[in-house]
Amino acid sequence: MSTDWILPNSPPRAARRAGGALADPPWVRALLTGVALGFVALFLVLPLATVFLQAFSKGISAFGAAIVEPDALAAIRLTLLVAAVSVPLNAAFGVAAAWAIAKFDFRGKSLLVTAIDLPFAVSPVVSGLVFVLLFGAQGVLGPWLQAHGVRVIFAVPGIVLATTFITFPFVARELIPLMEEQGSDEEEAAISLGASGWQTFRRVTLPNVSLGLLYGIVLLNARAMGEFGAVSVVSGHIRGQTNTMPLHVEILYNEYQGAAAFAVASLLAVLAVATLVLKRLLEWRMGRASCAARERGHA
Repeated sequence: MSTDWILPNSPPRAARRAGGALADPPWVRALLTGVALGFVALFLVLPLATVFLQAFSKGISAFGAAIVEPDALAAIRLTLLVAAVSVPLNAAFGVAAAWAIAKFDFRGKSLLVTAIDLPFAVSPVVSGLVFVLLFGAQGVLGPWLQAHGVRVIFAVPGIVLATTFITFPFVARELIPLMEEQGSDEEEAAISLGASGWQTFRRVTLPNVSLGLLYGIVLLNARAMGEFGAVSVVSGHIRGQTNTMPLHVEILYNEYQGAAAFAVASLLAVLAVATLVLKRLLEWRMGRASCAARERGHA
């Protein structure tokens, strides 16, 4: 069949079909937008609004009293302490693991990648139970620890261990694809010019992944402060001693102190909102940095 009648500049038939598929009618776009906004309102805005409304349901004075109550202050201090320990540990581990996986080939590399994903595959409650079986009074190492006066389970060390285990994939999982995408050309160039391994890491590798590192730390910190399942198993729920903020909220709610529970929960909600805002800002900065890098590459 002759095709001389086809205009020389007319797009191919598949491209015309694809363009028509992308040009959805206005009512379809409006429907999809409405469904998306409805889900956001139902599962994000409404729960957050409920938390703050319940927190202030008995007035500002009751809200303040619930926050400065001794057990609440102890829970806040413990939450900040656990985050202050677990976040730097996991940040250091994430950077080291990502650097090793993305820049080097070694035996057991696939095993390390699988181990990093382990906390995502195991229930937090099961993770906490594993620590109890290891360090509890009847556990594998429990009798030896008790003989030496070391207490892990139902104490701060157990909470730190459980939180660190649950949160250690976050930084590594953000940095591994970023470092793999960047390759190792710049590091090899720095080494060829006489830079040591530490100088190469500090002046080349780390600046290139700084935004991704901050992004991972933001997610890591939010999860560390909000972790419930594993911490609930290893903490013992000792008021004023081993209760983090999520555990304190649960206790208050079970004791029918709804306003006080939501008052403490509102602090976690503020943390969640701040995390989302900071996460979006970092995504925007990372997008701009990626565009700038591509433009430099084309130049």
